[in-house]
Amino acid sequence: MTDAVRKSWFSRWDRRVFHHVAERAWPAAEPVLPRLSRAADHGVLWFGIAAGIAAAGRSARTRRAAVRGVASLAVASAVINTVGKRSVRRDRPLLDAVPPVRRLRRQPFTTSFPSGHAASAAAFTAGVAMESRGWGAVVAPVAVSVAFSRVYTGVHYPADVVAGAALGIGAALAVRGIVPARSQLAPPVARPVDPPALPDGAGLVVVANRRSGSAALTGLVGAALPHAEVVECEPAEVARELAEAAARARVLGVYGGDGTVNAAATIAVAQGIPLAVFPGGTLNHFAHDLGIESVDDTCRALATGEAVKVDLGRFTPGPVTASGSRAPWGYFVNTFSLGVYPELVTFRERWSPRIGGWTAQVLAAGKVLRHGRPLEAEVEGSRRPLWLLFAGNGIYQRPGPAPGNRQNLADGLLDVRIVHGGANPGLRLVAAALAGPLSRSPVHAAQERRRVRIAGIAAGTPMAYDGEITAAPAELLVDKVPQILTVYRPRTLL
Repeated sequence: MTDAVRKSWFSRWDRRVFHHVAERAWPAAEPVLPRLSRAADHGVLWFGIAAGIAAAGRSARTRRAAVRGVASLAVASAVINTVGKRSVRRDRPLLDAVPPVRRLRRQPFTTSFPSGHAASAAAFTAGVAMESRGWGAVVAPVAVSVAFSRVYTGVHYPADVVAGAALGIGAALAVRGIVPARSQLAPPVARPVDPPALPDGAGLVVVANRRSGSAALTGLVGAALPHAEVVECEPAEVARELAEAAARARVLGVYGGDGTVNAAATIAVAQGIPLAVFPGGTLNHFAHDLGIESVDDTCRALATGEAVKVDLGRFTPGPVTASGSRAPWGYFVNTFSLGVYPELVTFRERWSPRIGGWTAQVLAAGKVLRHGRPLEAEVEGSRRPLWLLFAGNGIYQRPGPAPGNRQNLADGLLDVRIVHGGANPGLRLVAAALAGPLSRSPVHAAQERRRVRIAGIAAGTPMAYDGEITAAPAELLVDKVPQILTVYRPRTLL
């Protein structure tokens, strides 16, 4: 069969299917599909669904699904409008066979091949499904209906829709190639251990920070682990409640942000008991790097007795205690820093109760970058001004163009990054953020180290660890304590 014959046969098939759809009665579709087709104009329908997914899911997984769906849609629309429509100049179908009740009020004026609506529908659905199969299954019938509506209303041939859908799926795959989905990332590396299995939650005491919305946790944990004890408290009461809970628990649970998790990890290590982290903060870096994205993940690990040994970062001497003395050492589960970041956190916490967290973050960053001064300190015997000294508990990896996670929580290493003093602190900080581990320039340096010594710190200099602020001592040793914490994590990530 020659190419001309194939093309002629395919064209006849395409038109035959179009006329079959046009001539057939679809009583249930008449009040729905034309409206659905119009709702998908310019991606409005998908933006609305993305907002609904993010609001209804309230988890990192669903937020990522919504963002990936929108990003895939954007790529598909760009390809269709810049390349697709100009490559094949196919006329729109004639509307003679399409009943007037089905026709759109405003007929499209672009060429017919491929279908932009079908591309957007397929791209959005594929993008969502790559992060959340459940939400992908919810969105898929809507996407199929939008794609079919383009044939039903007479604005596209079936081949236009099929080609558009294929391009949309390709766009979602292209986005995944640039920014891998969570399912593509290898499971976090850590040594597995066999802690107590608590199928009904007996022996688990969870301390929940009310500021993190602890009311929702009580119901979720109660349904999965009915014999678990949940203690809700205000932020100022967290340390005391954690200490009391650890004294009577086989497993200490914690629900809150990374600062609350830090306090729980410190007490769990001191008491020699495992820790169960329920993600309840804004970012939940430690939980996510463990592979825990929801309360259900932690409940599943507790029920089956799945846990790992992980490192903790340590700084010596530790933070200033309530009595005014200094602890022998302090731990950090994520990061330790000196320089502009502790100042930024101080301003943000002061302003956020009045103007909100995100607004306070932006204003605090602006104030620090305009008026902040470099810190004078001696790092490993070399004294020079610096804007920031950052030490991460484990090496931060780069999935795609954006940094994000740690793949090995038991590597024994610190991710040390220093932004040197000088003009344009904002540009220097951005350059350091975009650079990866083991990078070095006149602006910044990044190294993998097991310890770093800092001396000559001026009195009153703040330091930050996992978002908590305390006064820095004149000299510091920052190092790692290998595999000191046992923490629950499902070995098979869903």
